[in-house]
This record gives sequence, C-alpha cells and structure tokens, in this order.
Amino acid sequence: MDTDRLTGTAKDVAGKVEGGIGQMTGDKSTQASGRAREASGAVQNLYGQAKDAARDASDAAMDYAKDTFGNSTEALRDGTQALTKRVHDNPMGALLVAGGIGFLLAMLMRPSSRPQPQRWRY
Repeated sequence: MDTDRLTGTAKDVAGKVEGGIGQMTGDKSTQASGRAREASGAVQNLYGQAKDAARDASDAAMDYAKDTFGNSTEALRDGTQALTKRVHDNPMGALLVAGGIGFLLAMLMRPSSRPQPQRWRY
C-alpha cells in the first residue's frame, strides 16, 4: 500500500471529524475547512490508488515478459537439441535438405532471363 493512500485516508477522516465539529458548533469556517481537508484527503487517496495500480500493472507486465522469455529460451534449446540429434542420426539427408534450400535461394536471387519489354519513346 502506498503512503499517499494512508496519508489521504487520514486527512479524509480528520476532515470529516473537523467538518462534524464545525457543524455541531455552528462554525461555518471550521465546517468549510473540514470539507476542504476531506476533499484533499480523497484526492491524495485516489493518487495513491493510481500509483498502486500502475505499479501492479508494471509488475504484472514484467512477470509476463520474464515468463515468456524464459519459456522461449527453453523451447529454442529443445528445438536446437532435436535438430542436432536429427542431423547426427542422418547426416546425408540433412546435407541434401541444406543443398536444396541453397539451390532454391539461388534461383530466387538470380536475375530474370526473360527479355525486358521495349519502352516506346515519344
């Protein structure tokens, strides 16, 4: 709990007491001062609640990011180990797959052999 919430609640209670005393004695000045202190306490309490909510949201986001990052590294490690085992078990198949991927990339990267259309000049 934030200290602003505690201070705000204390001011709110003190303002209510002061306003009640002012109402019982009929003193408008004390009554108005109590209402002002009560409003100030309510605002400070709300400010503390907002700070707590922001802190809780940031903590939840950090926990979520840590969980996600931690799980992704484990999944990456497991996938790398599985791929290493597969290559170790069948090196010729892995070589053929790598060669096929390289061939496809080379085909995609080379310039087109089709003739370019002629552009008419006016």
